[in-house]
Amino acid sequence: MKLMLVGTRVAAVAAAGVLLAGCGGSASKDKDGPDPKPSRSAKQGGPATGGEKTGASKKPDPKQSTLPGALPSAYDFTPDPDRVPKNAAQARKLTRDAALGENDWTAGMVRHTPYESGGSWPVLPDSCVWTRSALPSGVLDSFTRRLDIPAQGGKGRVQGAVTVTVHRTEAGADREIKDTVQESFRCPEQELGGGQRLSGLMSLQFDQKDVRNADASLFEAGKYTGPESGGVQDYVWSKSRIGPVTTAVSVKGAKGYTNTDLLRIAAEGGAKVLYRVELELK
Repeated sequence: MKLMLVGTRVAAVAAAGVLLAGCGGSASKDKDGPDPKPSRSAKQGGPATGGEKTGASKKPDPKQSTLPGALPSAYDFTPDPDRVPKNAAQARKLTRDAALGENDWTAGMVRHTPYESGGSWPVLPDSCVWTRSALPSGVLDSFTRRLDIPAQGGKGRVQGAVTVTVHRTEAGADREIKDTVQESFRCPEQELGGGQRLSGLMSLQFDQKDVRNADASLFEAGKYTGPESGGVQDYVWSKSRIGPVTTAVSVKGAKGYTNTDLLRIAAEGGAKVLYRVELELK
């Protein structure tokens, strides 16, 4: 019975993850509010909308759909080596330009308190209680913004966060992706501090052929409880990599929101921050 339950949960996480991965192009088009203004005044869009690829100069792949808004059949963006950060100052500029603000994610979002944090690194020891340390030598910068959808209309307050991290090498960024997958297996129950707790966590790294807007992506789901959470809520989280840059988007649920609602919010934020990373690297 336990094996059947685990199998069912894995299947559910896989299905939700594929949904999240498949929303890369369309999510950024499904805007409910003002058009976000990414850095360098580029027009907001998804990295794979309109059948086009930012930063790609090759002729369209004949196997790629030409339908409006279609995702490409494969991800082929290559960062411009001259645009890849070489030092901490360059990395800090990229992380702050790429991270989403309250007008960039979804309509009605407001700043969480605290709103921004950076210059440190999350560590999950054997105690499964998250702590923070100085940035590792292989990380140039890591920066987080926290945004909420306020409680209204009988619904609770949804908490979102987006993190952008610049590694010195692509190999270092890829290790972050792989290490993250193992964390949920090592610590399916995690303490975030301040009375916040995650439970029943399961992670899934996508097969590269299924990733359309990044070099690598993973998805994690579980349950969240914390102060003013109104009980046990759904929790979804995704992490992706473009070259030496990783992005992470988390959404903590609230009363009145379904898991599908959270997936939509996470997919929209994930697609937009990945597009902004592309703008910084093209």
